[in-house]
Amino acid sequence: MLRRRPLLLAALALPATARAQEMGSAQRPLRIGVTAGPHAQVMEQVRAIAARDGLVLRITEFQDYIQPNAALAAGDLDANSYQHQPFLDQQVRDRNLPLVAVGKTLVFPLGVYSRRHRKLAELPAGGRVAIPNDPTNGGRALVLLAANGAFELRPGSDFRATVADIAANPRRLRILELEAAQLPRVLEEVEAATINSNFAIQAGLNPVRDAIALESADSPYANLIVVRRQDREASWVTRLVAAYQSPAIREFVAATFQGAVVPAF
Repeated sequence: MLRRRPLLLAALALPATARAQEMGSAQRPLRIGVTAGPHAQVMEQVRAIAARDGLVLRITEFQDYIQPNAALAAGDLDANSYQHQPFLDQQVRDRNLPLVAVGKTLVFPLGVYSRRHRKLAELPAGGRVAIPNDPTNGGRALVLLAANGAFELRPGSDFRATVADIAANPRRLRILELEAAQLPRVLEEVEAATINSNFAIQAGLNPVRDAIALESADSPYANLIVVRRQDREASWVTRLVAAYQSPAIREFVAATFQGAVVPAF
C-alpha cells in the first residue's frame, strides 16, 4: 500500500482534462456515433482492432446527419464518424459547434438512381428529381446532376450551390429536397434520386452497378473522425485513428464493398 501511494498522488495531481482523457481511454468505453449502414459496419471492425490496443468502443447508430454532431458537442459522444469536411464546416459555422476533424476514413461516391430510367437523358419534361436537403450534400447533388447533363448551373458553382443556382433547365425538372436518409424510400415515386452511398448501400443498392451517374472515386468528400476541440490532442484520439486507418480496415472495405466505398487513408 505504501509503495502505491505516490502513484495515487501523482494521478490526483493530473489536470482535470488529462484525467478525463485517461478515463476515456482506459476506464470507460469510448462512445462513438455513426450513421447506420456502412459506417456502422466498418466501425464494428475498428472496435475489434482498437480492443487490441486497450480501447473499448461503444457504438451508437443514428438515422440522420444532424444528431451525431449535436450529441458529440453535448458530450454524449466522444467521437463520431459519418461526415465529410464541407458538411462539418457548415455545421460548425451554422451551429457554433466546437468540433474538429482528426483523421480521414472513407469516400462514399454520391450517385443518381432511378427505377424508371437507365440514363439521365431519359428523364421526362417536368420530372421530379430528389436530392438531399442538407446544404453541402444538396449542392454536391446539383453539381453531379449538372455534370451529367440534367441542367446547367451558374459558372463556378460547387457544393454550396442551391436550386437558385440552376441557370438553365430546358426539361423543367422539379427538384425535391428531402432528408438524405429518406431518399431511398421515395425512389419509386420520383424519376430519379441522388443518394449518398452509405444510405444507398443500406437500401440494397450497389453504387457501382445501379447508379445511372456516379461521382468518381477521387471525390474530395472524404469522411472523417470528428471529436470535440478540447480532445483533439488526447492519446485515445491518436489510437482510435490508428485503429481505423489500419491495413485490416482497408482490406475489409475493399472486400465488403467492392469499390462502392473507397478508403481515404
